[in-house]
Amino acid sequence: MKKTGHRISRVLPGSIAEELEIEAGDRILAIDNTNIEDIFDYQFLVQDSYIEVLVEKPDGEQWLLEVDKEYDEDLGLEFENGLMDEYRHCSNRCVFCFIDQMPPGMRDTLYFKDDDARLSFLQGNYVTLTNLSVHDIDRICRYRLSPINISFHTMKPELRCRMLNNCFAGEALKKVDLLYEADIHMNGQIVLCKGLNDGQELEFSIRELMKYVPCLESLSVVPVGLTKYREGLYPLEPFSKEDAKEVIRLIEGFQKECCEKFGSHFVHASDEWYILAGQVVPEEVRYEGFLQLENGVGMLRLLLNEFENALEQRKTGERVLERKADELSMATGLLAYPYIRKMAERVMEIWPQICIHVYPITNEFFGERITVSGLITGRDLLSQLRGKNLGRRLLLPENMLRSGEDVFLDDVRTGELEKALQVSINIVKSSGYDFLNAILS
Repeated sequence: MKKTGHRISRVLPGSIAEELEIEAGDRILAIDNTNIEDIFDYQFLVQDSYIEVLVEKPDGEQWLLEVDKEYDEDLGLEFENGLMDEYRHCSNRCVFCFIDQMPPGMRDTLYFKDDDARLSFLQGNYVTLTNLSVHDIDRICRYRLSPINISFHTMKPELRCRMLNNCFAGEALKKVDLLYEADIHMNGQIVLCKGLNDGQELEFSIRELMKYVPCLESLSVVPVGLTKYREGLYPLEPFSKEDAKEVIRLIEGFQKECCEKFGSHFVHASDEWYILAGQVVPEEVRYEGFLQLENGVGMLRLLLNEFENALEQRKTGERVLERKADELSMATGLLAYPYIRKMAERVMEIWPQICIHVYPITNEFFGERITVSGLITGRDLLSQLRGKNLGRRLLLPENMLRSGEDVFLDDVRTGELEKALQVSINIVKSSGYDFLNAILS
């Protein structure tokens, strides 16, 4: 618990805080004589219609402010750290950890391993529960922080200890029971590693996790991501096409059983399994609201459906033949390439005056086994697109860039890439509607 309080970074104009002459640089020490651990304490304490706020000025002077306001009305404060606390570092050394497979020399933030249940609620991060204390569980239940996203990986305690390289990892599974008893909603994931938690082990884990339905709303199974930087790490092997078919067979069998028992498919295979198996991704109804999009579950299906809807709207809403001739290009990862290419072909069928070049980018930076577009670097784009026919502009998906910025994972900026390739770059949001609009703009 911080004794120095929480530094205010901004006071919103016209807010209660501005009226009270609270300023950026001040520190909030307590509300109603209660210390504030993090943003959840703050949001809980600030709700009442009458509160007493202890503020410290930069010169050390302390103000005790009495505030009469509407119930649930905010003070209008923003803090230097959105969590109002330090992020909790992961205490595991998972055999499949992607960060351990990162090349050296990248920016420091990319090497930080968080395992913070509060970020699970705020940002959708998945946590292992290994560093979650009884106090943390109590606060989750008290504040109804839900859903909590949990990385299970296996339901066998001994195997979980081995996979997470943490002797407390098996015992941590008991915390799921506490969350279940408190009716805290959860989502789960299993990172599947060949020869460790697949086959019969996966079957056992799914069956055990079914006991937590409906509090456990969904479970995703994703293949381990393997980069070329694995020297000295656990000898994991990639899954084959036949392996992928078997994983899908097992999961779809459980989906039928879960539909009968719960009225929900519950467990889902990520898109990568279907691509690897050479199978078409399932229809939309199987994804039940796309609860696990961030884990790559249903992303391609949603993209395809949105694109087809957008296409029908544009076909009926404009005169096709009046569109001007245009030539453009797109770049994507190997995983999505077949789908993006087919979508581009559909556009060219309807608007033959538009020429679209679609280029698959092999991930040379992390290794060829990494096929998602979100891990493509500026350097790989430059080396593989140089000399290609890029047309009037190049379309790139938004997930290639750092959130809210124009920077790729390797710190190359879009402006640098534009200059090197001599083409205008358009960043496209990850929806089928944005995809089509970007092409036709």
